[in-house]
Amino acid sequence: TAIRMFMKVGEQWPDKYNLSSLRIIGSVGEPLNPEAFEWYYRVIGRNRCPILDTWWQTETGMHMITTPLGQPMKPGFAGVPIPGVVADVVDKEGNPVPPRQGGLLVIKEPWPSMMRTVYNNPERYTQYWNQIRNWYTVGDLAVKDEDGYIMVLGRSDDIIIVAGHNLGTAEVESALVSHEAVAEAAVIGVPDEVKGQAVKAFVILRQGFEPSQKLVSELTYHVRMTIGPIAMPSSIEFMDKLPKTRSGKIMRRVLKAKELGVDPGDISTLEE
Repeated sequence: TAIRMFMKVGEQWPDKYNLSSLRIIGSVGEPLNPEAFEWYYRVIGRNRCPILDTWWQTETGMHMITTPLGQPMKPGFAGVPIPGVVADVVDKEGNPVPPRQGGLLVIKEPWPSMMRTVYNNPERYTQYWNQIRNWYTVGDLAVKDEDGYIMVLGRSDDIIIVAGHNLGTAEVESALVSHEAVAEAAVIGVPDEVKGQAVKAFVILRQGFEPSQKLVSELTYHVRMTIGPIAMPSSIEFMDKLPKTRSGKIMRRVLKAKELGVDPGDISTLEE
């Protein structure tokens, strides 16, 4: 989130400072899409600092997936399981999926520092282990490439089904952020009489760009060319802020509740 914030306000701010002492730069929280990865490496890391993008959860107690120093970096991929972690991408029956095909991220064996329960909610923690073969089911969608690198696509419940096609919110958001005008994006599924669900996008623009119908058309076409016609947003709303937790995660359910006019539920962790 901080990286996309810097992208929004422009390169003139980090360019004011001497960043030569930086040796390693990191990222955690929302998936680091390729556009943000490359901007971070070029502008903050000055094309020389390795990026330690990390995937983990509060319940895991430590980083689980990253790109170790010295291994090749792949924009968009968090990396490989660290020593002591056995992770894989599988289908709902627990069968490994082919490389670059979407599936469910699972941890197959216990690991150092793992939590043993969730405070006052042991049933919730038990559910993590009871969905697929007594493995820890993360709740994230992911893909794994031929080298074992894992890309986290977003939460498995952040799926939009458009005319029978499954779209991950992170996939569409990444396509939007790859446009030069977009600093941040969040997408949700909204009811559609024909397609079942349609994609609605909420977009924060970078400085120097103004909302316009022309830009809406440009962004819609950009998503079409990046992913395909099925992913094109049916509407795009320009925002100054997106609802986020204190740790910077976008709360898409709050956007969806507001759009549908329903109760957003517990928003005690909402920062903005």
